Parts: sequence; C-alpha cells; structure tokens
Amino acid sequence: QVQLVESGGGLVQAGGSLRLSCAASGRTFSGYAMGWFRRAPGKEREFVAAISWSGGITYYADSVKGRFTISRDNAKITVYLQMSSLQPEDTAVYYCAASPGVVDTTGRTWPYWGQGTQVTVSS
Repeated sequence: QVQLVESGGGLVQAGGSLRLSCAASGRTFSGYAMGWFRRAPGKEREFVAAISWSGGITYYADSVKGRFTISRDNAKITVYLQMSSLQPEDTAVYYCAASPGVVDTTGRTWPYWGQGTQVTVSS
C-alpha cells in the first residue's frame, strides 16, 4: 500500500520558518518526481514546488520562489520543503504528492497523495 506521510506543520509567526517532510513507502519511487501542493481555506488547491527524481530540476510557484526550498533524499524516500519568511497568506494544508510523469502543476495527473499537514502563519 502506497503511503505518503507529511510532518512538520504547525503554527508559526510571520517571518518565521518551518520544514515539512514527506516520507513515502509502499512501492519503488525510482524515477518519480515529488512535489508539494497546498489548499488554503476557501481556495483551490495550488502548486507550491516540485523536484525531479535526481533532484537536479526544481520548480516553484512564483508566490514562494526565493522563500521556499524543495529537496529530497532518495535513500530515505523523503522529500522536504524548507519554508522561510512565512506570511499569513501561506496558511494552508500542505500536501505531498508523487508522480512518475512530467511535473504537472495542476496536480491532476499525480497519482499519489498524502493526507496533508496544516501550516498556520499568524500575523
């Protein structure tokens, strides 16, 4: 059974930092891209960041570029999202996802998803 388990969410003040982790299990993820999406209250799910299998290619939403960094450890089958300079508008449930194909920023073609972790940024 494939599982993606996120951790590291919480409450932080504006300007603070958090690091999210997502541990994958249940199948081989060789060749899979990994990514993070988020859904804020009352809003559609949006793409945050993604990383290729090798880690050599990364993608970021404009809203987080320069503040968030995605990385992965394939030996641990874990992807990370280092978030800095957090703002109240970053408040959302953050979801980890895995995809064997090209990075699709809509998320529609990503077959594997975690349950999400809440990030709340207070002003």
